[in-house]
Amino acid sequence: MPQPQDTPTWQPIEQLPLITWAIDGMLESADEQLGNLQQAEDQPHVLDLPTVDRVIKVYTEQQGDLWLYREQLARWGKLALNEAQRAEVTRLEQRLTTLGTHINALLVLAQQLRPHTIESILAKSDIELALDVLTGKIRPPGGARPAADDETSDGAA
Repeated sequence: MPQPQDTPTWQPIEQLPLITWAIDGMLESADEQLGNLQQAEDQPHVLDLPTVDRVIKVYTEQQGDLWLYREQLARWGKLALNEAQRAEVTRLEQRLTTLGTHINALLVLAQQLRPHTIESILAKSDIELALDVLTGKIRPPGGARPAADDETSDGAA
């Protein structure tokens, strides 16, 4: 396995399509993953801990690499670029800012969901789980309200 270099290998402007593909792909992936986590927000028990931990690991690493893309775009921005290249570098700088924001939101949400995965539910005793449901810390599957919220306990109206 090659050792990481102390100094990045900066790319010539001819590699703009490759960097475009990378940044656009990362943003598309982050958007998709953020959407998935937002869908699971109301039912985090459908997530398992290894999946959430993997999301956190991958996007934390990706977040740590964003500076490389920023620096590469900044270096290209100092060159005498043609109009199309300049427009693409500007577009990518904006996309990179959006990517950073989406990764931050994704990581915050993943950390919030982490304590509520299926493993945490299964690790609770029946009493702990009942208390969490009754106090509103956990919603039962399907979003059903606890019986305490019903008008009567026998279901009569």
